[in-house]
Amino acid sequence: MNVNQLILETVLSTEDDAITVINRDKIVLYWNDAAVATFNISKEEIINQSITDFFKEEDLMVLKVLETKEQVKNIYHRPREDKHVVINTTPIFNNSGELIGAVSVERDITQIVRLSNNLETTSMELDELRKKVKQVNEESPFAKLKGRSTALLDTIQIAVKAAKTDATTLILGESGTGKEVCAQAIHEASSRADKPFIPVNCGAIPPALFESELFGYEAGSFTGASKEGKAGKIEMADGGTLFLDEIGELPLDMQVKLLRVLQENRIYRIGDSIGREVNVRIIAATNQDLTTMMVENNFRADLYYRVNVIQLTMPPLRDRLDDIPSLTDLFLEQFALKYQLPTPVLHHSAMQILLSYEWPGNVRELKNMMERLVILCDKSQIESDDLLNYFPDLIPSSQISDDDKSSSLSDEKDSIEKVLIEETLRQTNGNKSDAARRLGISRVTLYNKLQKYQIK
Repeated sequence: MNVNQLILETVLSTEDDAITVINRDKIVLYWNDAAVATFNISKEEIINQSITDFFKEEDLMVLKVLETKEQVKNIYHRPREDKHVVINTTPIFNNSGELIGAVSVERDITQIVRLSNNLETTSMELDELRKKVKQVNEESPFAKLKGRSTALLDTIQIAVKAAKTDATTLILGESGTGKEVCAQAIHEASSRADKPFIPVNCGAIPPALFESELFGYEAGSFTGASKEGKAGKIEMADGGTLFLDEIGELPLDMQVKLLRVLQENRIYRIGDSIGREVNVRIIAATNQDLTTMMVENNFRADLYYRVNVIQLTMPPLRDRLDDIPSLTDLFLEQFALKYQLPTPVLHHSAMQILLSYEWPGNVRELKNMMERLVILCDKSQIESDDLLNYFPDLIPSSQISDDDKSSSLSDEKDSIEKVLIEETLRQTNGNKSDAARRLGISRVTLYNKLQKYQIK
C-alpha cells in the first residue's frame, strides 16, 4: 500500500459517518469503523461479500445508484428496520467512463429520530393534557366564581368538598357577594346535577303564601285553589337541590315544617294528610346573623344546626381587592358584547378609585357599575374624572378622614398599590418601562416596589 493509499485509508477510518464502497457486482470492497459501529457488522464478515447478504435489496440506496448512475445527496433512508440514516451515494466511474462501483456515506440519525418521536409523543400527550385541563376548567361549575384572591379560593375549596356530599350547606355573606352563584355551582358539581335546582327567595314571599309556595296544595283545599292542585318548591326540587336564599326571613311556623322535611324526607301539601316522600338536598343562604336571631328567638336552634352541617362564607369585595381588575375586565367585555359596543379600558387612575372604594353592594354593585359605563361612556379609555362624573358618590376611602382607621390606612394603601402595579404590568404584558410611564413613576421606583411587594 503506497503513501496515498495509507493517507486515504486513515482519513476514511477516522470519519464519523459510515462509508461503504461496493463494485458493480455488489461486492463490498470497503467498510470503515463507523460502518461497523452503525450496523454492528464487522469488516471480516462483510468485506468481499455481497452487500445483499446483509441488507434487503430494496433497502439499499447504493444499488439504486448502480442502476441510475446518478448520485443521491442528503436523502433520509432506512437501510434496516432499526436504523435511520441520512445518505449520500455516488457512482464510481473509471477513466473510460465505465461504471465500476459506488460509494455510500451514511450518517446515523437513529437516536435523533427516536428522541424526535419521543418528543412528538410527549408533545401530543401534553397537548391532550392541556386540552383536558382547559376542558375541566371551562366546564367546572366553580369557574363561574371569578377571581383568584385567597379569600375566594378558600371558599371555593370548601364548596368543592360540599359538592361531593348531600350534606345541608349554609352559605353566609353580604348581599351581592354571589351566594346563589355559589349554591348553583355546588349543585352542578354534585351527583344531583341532572336534577332540578330550585331557588326560593324567602324574603320575597308574603307570609300568608309561604306554605303553599314551599309545600303546595291539593285540589280544592281552599277557596281559589287550582282544580288540579299544585306542587310546592320542595316537591319540584325532588331529586335535586332546593336553595333557600335569605333563610333568616322564614317565619317560625315554616321553620318547624321545614325541619320536619329535613328529618323525615316527607312533605305534606295543604289539604293532604298522607304526605309524599321527597329526596331533596337543602342549601341555605343568609346575610343575617342567625346565632343572634336564635338568642332573640327569631330562628329555631334545631333548624340552625340542621342546615349548618357545612358552612362557608362568600367574602365581601372589599376583602377581594386582587379580584377587582379581572372582574372589571370581565364585566366590561360581557356588556360590550351584549350591547354591541366597543370595550372601554380603565385607566390606572380610575382603577385606583375602584380599589379604594368600600363596595357596600359587593360584586353586584361592581357589575351594575360596569354595565352603566359601557352604555353611557363614549370614550375608549375611562379615567378617574369620567368615573366620578358618572358616579359622584364614588369617593375613595383614603380621602375620608377617620382617626379610627389611621392605623390601617398604610396597609390599605400598600394593598391598593400592589394590585394597581400588578394590573398595569398585566396591561403592558410585563413591559416595565411602559408600566412605569403609565404609573407616573421612574423605572427605579417601580423596581423597588416590585421587590417590596414581591411581585414577580
